Amino acid sequence: MLLCLSSNHRNASFELLESLSVAAPGATASLVASSDFVSGAVVLATCNRFEAYLDIDEPLTAASAVAVASTLAALSEASGVAVDDLRASIAVHEGPDVAAHLFAVTSGLESLVIGEDEIAGQVGRALDRARADGTTSRDLERLFQRATHTSRGVKNTTALGGRDRSLVRLALELASSRLGDWAQTRVLIVGTGRYAATTLAALRDLGASDIRVFSPSGRAAAFAARYGITVSDDFDVDVVITCTASTVLGVERFGGESRRIVIDLGLPRNVDPAIADLPGIELLDLETISLHAPLEELAAHDTARALVHSAAAGFAAETDAEPAIVALRTHVLALLDAEIARARARGAGDETEAALRHLAGVLLHGPSVRARELAAEGRLHDVVTGLEALYGIRPPSAERDDDAATA
Repeated sequence: MLLCLSSNHRNASFELLESLSVAAPGATASLVASSDFVSGAVVLATCNRFEAYLDIDEPLTAASAVAVASTLAALSEASGVAVDDLRASIAVHEGPDVAAHLFAVTSGLESLVIGEDEIAGQVGRALDRARADGTTSRDLERLFQRATHTSRGVKNTTALGGRDRSLVRLALELASSRLGDWAQTRVLIVGTGRYAATTLAALRDLGASDIRVFSPSGRAAAFAARYGITVSDDFDVDVVITCTASTVLGVERFGGESRRIVIDLGLPRNVDPAIADLPGIELLDLETISLHAPLEELAAHDTARALVHSAAAGFAAETDAEPAIVALRTHVLALLDAEIARARARGAGDETEAALRHLAGVLLHGPSVRARELAAEGRLHDVVTGLEALYGIRPPSAERDDDAATA
């Protein structure tokens, strides 16, 4: 069963999100390794969001409270944030609500900038990291892949998607009101990752041409060569934009009294907040930028919400049908293995086995699809009854339902 712990710009401070973004990945990986009931975890940590998606082996009614308490304890120990503070700033989603929430997040409906297109890539990279760490699970794979598919549908069907919707572009729009012509503006980008590339594209769309790059990790030369800009460590420019993984720039980088706008897009923050007290410097950090997030376009937003709701309902139906489908596959594949063994005993080779396995896959495909369709129509009972009548198969979920009915 699926569980999600979510903390974001609506229910938590940026200081708390910053602490979680550093500590959460390692803490949840340890939780999977040490827990008897958490079989998988995917952590989504962005500039304004922390979420832990957990795959729980036991029914939620039995294990969700324990899983939440264990996760909060692990996060508290890793981040130094008190458990009570975490509990006050983290919303818990269970069962079918997990899919609805993740689909909305991936579609940009829960972002500072509604419909922003960066979040879908961040969700995909969260799954990639979980795969690399060995913490994902079959159900989490299916959940996150469906979230990506839903996001594409929202982007292609509504007016919410698009490259003009991003936190970077909102920050640059705020800076534009304080600057003159971007074509005459000297800009230094600190960082060379995906966010730096997104920032560079947004700057060029505004007409900026004097763009330099600085990388504390030494990657500036390669980034500059790739994108046709120059390398510089001179912070005496008109605009400094930071978007690195962990670098914190101190006040010593911002000497002098020239007028500068510093845009800090990092979480953890990339710039010491004390620079805001230096003469001539205006700091736009994530908290400041969030106060200027635009209102949603209501019609497009409603359409997108309807698409997300439909996708979540479909995912829930597939999840409900899964035990019946697995039971059917287990039954058929057991018969298949027995038949292959008999064929091998009579001298059949690899070609015969391959043909039998292909035939079994073809025969299973239709009933599997139909089972999901019937579950979506609220007719899962028909699927379970049919399996029992035709094959004598009782999915585990049906046995639990019978036990609950007689309890």
